[in-house]
Amino acid sequence: MNNKITRSNKIKKNLKYPTKRLFVILIAWVILFVLILGKIAYLQFIKGDELKQRKYSQTVESTTINAKRGTIYDSNGKVLAISANVNTITVNPEYLKYNVKNRKDESVVNAMKEKLATEFSELFELNYDEVLEKLNSTKSTETIVSKVEGDKIDEFKEWMTTNKITSGINIDDDTKRYYPYNNLASNLIGVCGTDNQGLDGVELQYDSLLKGTDGKITTSTSVSDEVIPDSDEEYIAPQNGSDIYLTIDSNVQSIAEKYLKQAVEENNCSRGGNVIIEDPTTGEILAMATYPDFDLNSPYEPNQTMINNGYNDLSDSEKNNQILAMWRNRAVLDTYEPGSTFKIITASTALEENITQTDVSGEFYCNGSQQVANLKIRCADSGGHGYQSLRQALENSCNPAFIQLGQKIGVSTFYKYIKNFGFLDKTGIDLPSEGTSNFWDEENIGPVELATMSFGQRFTITPMQLVKAASAIANDGVMVTPHVVKKIKNNDTGNTTSIETNVERQVISKDTAEKMKDMMKDVVEKGGGTYAKVEGYTIGGKTGTSEPDPNHPENGYVASFLAIAPVENTKLVILLTLYGPQGSSHYGGKIAAPAVSQILTEVLPYLNIPSNDSETTVSSNKVTVPNLTNKTVTEVKSTLSNLGINYSTKASDDEIVTDQMPKSRLNDCKRRNCRIIYK
Repeated sequence: MNNKITRSNKIKKNLKYPTKRLFVILIAWVILFVLILGKIAYLQFIKGDELKQRKYSQTVESTTINAKRGTIYDSNGKVLAISANVNTITVNPEYLKYNVKNRKDESVVNAMKEKLATEFSELFELNYDEVLEKLNSTKSTETIVSKVEGDKIDEFKEWMTTNKITSGINIDDDTKRYYPYNNLASNLIGVCGTDNQGLDGVELQYDSLLKGTDGKITTSTSVSDEVIPDSDEEYIAPQNGSDIYLTIDSNVQSIAEKYLKQAVEENNCSRGGNVIIEDPTTGEILAMATYPDFDLNSPYEPNQTMINNGYNDLSDSEKNNQILAMWRNRAVLDTYEPGSTFKIITASTALEENITQTDVSGEFYCNGSQQVANLKIRCADSGGHGYQSLRQALENSCNPAFIQLGQKIGVSTFYKYIKNFGFLDKTGIDLPSEGTSNFWDEENIGPVELATMSFGQRFTITPMQLVKAASAIANDGVMVTPHVVKKIKNNDTGNTTSIETNVERQVISKDTAEKMKDMMKDVVEKGGGTYAKVEGYTIGGKTGTSEPDPNHPENGYVASFLAIAPVENTKLVILLTLYGPQGSSHYGGKIAAPAVSQILTEVLPYLNIPSNDSETTVSSNKVTVPNLTNKTVTEVKSTLSNLGINYSTKASDDEIVTDQMPKSRLNDCKRRNCRIIYK
């Protein structure tokens, strides 16, 4: 009986266990189900946007469509910088193995890569080992060659088809900057990098307008990188860059560069030179050049001057600094002591303040030097100029006379006009990184500082600052802002924006300006600027010769000449500056003035600026000037007469010629318009 009861209890107990197990399993499933629902809810509602974006980025391919960089033209519509369509080739090394049947056979894959490296190196003139290294790279993308023109790309595509290369190689559209005239206006136009980003000059200043905005195409792709037809495909068209029209006239620029180069080379100028030509009524820069220059199509290659000066022996960092220095537009960026060209500012100040007049006889006296405090400041003419008027002092470029004039003006008034003429501010020209002047603080000016400042030494300005100030004198006393861009054309809308003349202020009266221009005319006709004469035109000017900076004597002298042309109804202001001349002379009137004359002789007729002498006709015949040194004046006169060249000399017939202007290697000098001067 007890056994039966025991078995019965065991059976009942065993029947309860399956029920408990089922209950536990059910609870486990419920918990699992809740966890799954929670995970789904978390992924859907909390992480949904992030996962959707990750999925999109993995399955959507975005291709950039490069905008075409705007073209740069000169004032006549001649192309100075243009972008052409090219291609850039990149590879995805991992996907190259899909071009062979047996992807797991490394020898087959390697053979294919070697064959591809051979084609790349031979067709695009690349280093084989470097290309092969890129094809075996673990990076996702490697650039093989950039900015390749169409013919080679077509040839490579044909090779790919023949060799059944279908994946791992990308040929993308790109653009490349070209400069049809190589070195022309190189320091002004500036450099454009390989990514079509402006790095210097106009290319940098107007980069945001020139580069435009890139477009793109977004397309759905499969794991195997194949395009999936998708109604969500998006195309955003690129906005091409605007075109820039410069105020620069390429013909005037070419003339200015030609004679600047000749002047630098003839006078062995250790630090080169620069020249600026401006229309004083509008502020338009017609030419701006620095020499030595560089080839815009090879901006990272040193010019010949740098190579001659030991560029190849420099360290990499020194080479980089040299390249950046080569790009500098020194006419706008660098400062120098203007020397006697600054005397036109001193004279203008005195006339405007009625401190003196142009022709007060004997107002100034020069015995060859001027004592200022404990310092004796010498005149260029050690014998002295005696008693002079302001006009005569300007003609003679007499330092003692201008020291005396500076003392009459006084520090406060002088600084008022230095500020009014714009020397304490940047000019506002539309070029990057403009330099500015370095003057003493007004409260620190003593007798010596006032004296040296009155004739243009012991302070520095940029050439552009002097041209802007001189242009105000040439423009009846009205100052305008210089600029190098004439108009901007939006290629998408067709709209054109013209850059209007920006009148800043009246610096001096028209009466004072006319008096200054008349005195500057006499500097050329009677004074130290006679080498700047141009047949048929009245030219005004001022010579400049600044002594070496005591802190940097190795920089040498600075010779310059500032000119206005014609004096009546002035259309041009030109400043030519030569740094560190090491030839037979370092005086601006001797070496810079002749180059200015040569430039104006060609530029004035080209611009159809009427001659003051209607009876004067300039012959178009040209002749090479021979080497006339080491001959007697009698022999030289005979030679020049036979060539039909006018000449002038102060030497007697039996003296030996030691120098001439222009030099014998200056060719294309116009017949009956050459001036040969002997020492």
